[in-house]
Amino acid sequence: MTFEVVKDLSAGLYFFNGKRQTIQGSETFPVYEARSGEVVAQCPSADAAHVDKIVDLAAEAQPQWGRLTPIERGKVLNRVADLIRQHLEELAVWEVKTNGKPITEARIDIEASADMFQFYAGVAPAVLKGDYFDLPSENQTRFAYTRREPLGVVGCIGAWNYPFLLCVWKIAPALAGGNAVVFKPSPFAPASPVLLGELLKAAGLPDGVYNVVQGEGKTGEALCLNEKIAKVSFTGSVGTGKLVQQNCAKRSVKPVTLELGGKSPLIIFEDAEISNAISASILANFFNQGEVCTNATRVFVHNSLVEKYTGELLEVLKKLQVGDPLHEETKVGATINEPHLKRVLGFVERAQAQGAKVLRGGQRVHPEGVEKGFYFDPAVITNLKDDMEIVKDEIFGAVLLILPFEDEAEVIQRANNTSYGLAAGLYTKDVGRAHRVAAKLQAGTVFINTYNDCDVNVPFGGYKSSGHGRENCIEALHAYTQIKAIYVNTSDNLEHHL
Repeated sequence: MTFEVVKDLSAGLYFFNGKRQTIQGSETFPVYEARSGEVVAQCPSADAAHVDKIVDLAAEAQPQWGRLTPIERGKVLNRVADLIRQHLEELAVWEVKTNGKPITEARIDIEASADMFQFYAGVAPAVLKGDYFDLPSENQTRFAYTRREPLGVVGCIGAWNYPFLLCVWKIAPALAGGNAVVFKPSPFAPASPVLLGELLKAAGLPDGVYNVVQGEGKTGEALCLNEKIAKVSFTGSVGTGKLVQQNCAKRSVKPVTLELGGKSPLIIFEDAEISNAISASILANFFNQGEVCTNATRVFVHNSLVEKYTGELLEVLKKLQVGDPLHEETKVGATINEPHLKRVLGFVERAQAQGAKVLRGGQRVHPEGVEKGFYFDPAVITNLKDDMEIVKDEIFGAVLLILPFEDEAEVIQRANNTSYGLAAGLYTKDVGRAHRVAAKLQAGTVFINTYNDCDVNVPFGGYKSSGHGRENCIEALHAYTQIKAIYVNTSDNLEHHL
């Protein structure tokens, strides 16, 4: 069981037939290192023919993998977890260069990925089982039982904000369930899933069971339209999620899991512990450069606390260091690329034009040593109205919005006044209020006196336009399998009613 992190992207950004490869494609896209701003590769995009060929390879490999018992498959997944931990630092450095996040955060992602494989290796034998049912009969000659079986080949389309971890979120339960996988990363961060392929190969996964194709919208469309793909799991924007769901219904009927982002509220009531609420606000807005789907950009602060909260927040943020994400002291790294950086800046500029007040940040910066990278100084903005674009739309950047409120009923109504429903949070010392408000917030995850916690045991997903289906936990494993009911009659006679 050997593995080496291959740093040369010329070795190929595809993975099929059990090895890193490249293809000949008429279209290519640039691969950036967010940290330095450099183009580090040109990757060919897969067309429909390429996708179909790789799906065919996965379909050939899946039956052998699917026939293994969950315990046998779990042995491979446990070896992957061991390899990830053995190479954690190398993988974390690679993730920094792929995404731009601080090295301290990348280590958390890689360790969580190992936990994910270990979790599904452990629970699959207990979960992937059927039930037995006695049926009415004189001598107990009739019964039924169920089998939980793999779907076959599943298509997964990943996001760029957690390139390695979000890939594992999909791959670990899919493989534990006995499926083969064709994974399409975001073109903004295409390399990490290829490293995962090499880890899986080193751990003993049969060739063809895990595959990576690269490309943009046309490649994803080809994956959804392929009739051998039994399910698609997608993480990304609402607009693209709608297209994924539509394409999955054009030629066949296949289940779809969609995780589509949000515009989450964080409510700070008048009795909140202010220092903890400020820490949560920072975590909820500036972690991973604000490129987190659960981010609580809408921070609702009780009128009685607004002045104190704002002053202490700005004081704490004086220590916030934007810089080279490979440096241990860096708290905010590089935005994923130039177009996204300009998108975040555009939100801030238009908000100012509408009367909003920027209390700090909101500009591009050029840290020493990585001057050409894509860096944004986190913004704190006030003097806002709920109908402003910046308050309504997902920014996906390090922007914290302060929105005063007066009472509980008002803030619940305002918090829920969004088409999204991924997450929400609240700070209060009143236990009764905490659970009362949590029950009324329209979100798939609610945080009480904390924010952005995530655990493999706990389901993750959204309400409303934030998507449907759940990642993590046993529910995700069930979603990558299907139930078969089998009726049995052991008697020589079959009763009939003609």
